[in-house]
Amino acid sequence: MGFPRKSRDNARRGAVRSRPPTQRFPVQLQQIHLHFGALALLDGIDWHLRPGDRIALVGRNGAGKSTLLKVLAGLITPDSGRILNDGDERIAWLPQEVPVQLQGSVREVVAEGFGPVVAWLARYRELLDASASDATQAELSHLQERIDGADGWRLDQRLDALLDRLGLDGTAPIGSLSGGFKRRVLLSRALAGEPDLLLLDEPTNHLDIQQIEWLEKFLLEFPGALVFISHDRELVRRVATGVAELDRGKLSCWSGGYDRYLRDRAAALAAEQREEALFDKRLAAEEAWIRQGIKARRTRNEGRVRALEAMRRQRAERRARTGSVNIRVDAGERSGQIVIEAQHLGHGFGDRLLLRDFSTLIERGDRVGIVGPNGCGKTTLIRLLLGELTPESGSVRHGTRLEIAYSDQLRETLDEDASLIDAVGQGRTSIEVQGREQSVLGYLGESLFSPAQARGPVRALSGGERNRLALARLFTRPANLLVLDEPTNDLDAETLEILETLLIEYPGTLLLVSHDRAFLDNVVTSLIAFDPDGEVREYVGGYADYLRQRPAVPARAPAAVPGAPVAAEVAPAARAGRAKLNNRQREELAAIPARIEALEAEQQELATTLGSAEFYSDAGRAAAAGARLQAIEVELEQLLARWTELEDRA
Repeated sequence: MGFPRKSRDNARRGAVRSRPPTQRFPVQLQQIHLHFGALALLDGIDWHLRPGDRIALVGRNGAGKSTLLKVLAGLITPDSGRILNDGDERIAWLPQEVPVQLQGSVREVVAEGFGPVVAWLARYRELLDASASDATQAELSHLQERIDGADGWRLDQRLDALLDRLGLDGTAPIGSLSGGFKRRVLLSRALAGEPDLLLLDEPTNHLDIQQIEWLEKFLLEFPGALVFISHDRELVRRVATGVAELDRGKLSCWSGGYDRYLRDRAAALAAEQREEALFDKRLAAEEAWIRQGIKARRTRNEGRVRALEAMRRQRAERRARTGSVNIRVDAGERSGQIVIEAQHLGHGFGDRLLLRDFSTLIERGDRVGIVGPNGCGKTTLIRLLLGELTPESGSVRHGTRLEIAYSDQLRETLDEDASLIDAVGQGRTSIEVQGREQSVLGYLGESLFSPAQARGPVRALSGGERNRLALARLFTRPANLLVLDEPTNDLDAETLEILETLLIEYPGTLLLVSHDRAFLDNVVTSLIAFDPDGEVREYVGGYADYLRQRPAVPARAPAAVPGAPVAAEVAPAARAGRAKLNNRQREELAAIPARIEALEAEQQELATTLGSAEFYSDAGRAAAAGARLQAIEVELEQLLARWTELEDRA
């Protein structure tokens, strides 16, 4: 669809919002441009979202993912481009950070999501008690019509059903809930308007593993279109039917799940590198030719000069792919064989018992994960093990030559107004890392912070960039005992994988609190788990090993926070009892990938054909091709849903 002619001033004023002429869909973006200074954060974004899509939006920290979601939500106006929707589409947005100003009961906060109908009902009840004047009767009649149109008379029943569905206590004060349950309340508020498009920015932040598993199940059952940003690879694997990658201002869309995206993306990057290498080789040859001197009066040589100038412009406009983080950890001096020995620990707060007769021995080189619901006592256990807190009973003994680095302490002391250089260098221009003197600016560059960012304030960073800064600062000090509290929050997938590799190769001892199941499986060798029955136990292996070893989970686990119920989990025995695939279903599952590839090839061929102007000389043929293209989209959605169902059962 072409753009209307307009002046440059009008183009900068904002995107054109209009009603599309054909198929109903939540939203479509056409040629969206958005600049921050000289940087094109969104550079000609085209995106068509369809009903039922579950799209994971991925990209490096600072690539503009949250900005793109805000454009979809209508919270940011782009410099130019078109945002198409039906006009009746309802879009709900869940931000990355929990607002600090939340007040009132859970019920009151969730009710805000129903929009003006709440105020209409309140005004209607107020007028019923007022004098029966003609003006009052007219306003009552007007309000009644609006409430009828919004199905407002059933608001209380709809609100009760929503609270029950998300397992929330409507009478609980919002301020008394943990961060995880506050996010669940905000999700409930977003869902109150029954959105056609749900936008989630890092929805697993502040959620424990049990809550993340609940969120997975909920998102799989959500009937509308979904776009979400998440660092939790397991969530992306289980929920996403497609992946959209924002890279250097461009958006690439990949059908299929996350693992397929990783394979296809690796192949696409390799092809891009080959094309760029070939282009650079041709450019170098032309530059060598121009240096030999030419006769400008020759027409054929003038054309070659113009072609060279075009190649130079193309090379200058190329945006290099962001490099990889170069994180290093100085393990310092070797500690003694015994790092921490705890015997018969008991501790609690008031009437609440967190630990009862817990003992553990952590030796040099152990990589120990700590898991459990929010509020169960994970941070308290760390403070007890590090000697920051005295246990009510039992004892903790430390080994010799311990050098401890604790990530949470550094995150709390990051000054929002300080520059990144001051945050890391503490007034110095150079630091010592692994026995080598290095400039702070160079060290920040290895953590993918540009010189402009390094001189800017901490408050200007995104969530992922802030976490990367905290890790960079943490690793400037030698430590043979590394304690990390949720280090994966907001990190992009590539930085996360680099951090994984670093911790696997780290020769010291690691204590890790995390709700990232894939990260735990890849990094730790044992787990300390706060089990649903209230006991704290040790398990060998990662999170998947823990699921196989732990005691059967009751039908409904105890609430981690008073007034905040926890969704039920399926016991391992119940999971094992699910029906397995029969021979026909196994054959069906094996055939689905080939069928999807064939349909996508046909879809690409039809799209290319429909893009030709000559094709439309035969109106019947063009209509048949368009109908076939729509049928392929429906069949692909059905195949992907069936593939997910069969793989889950297998």
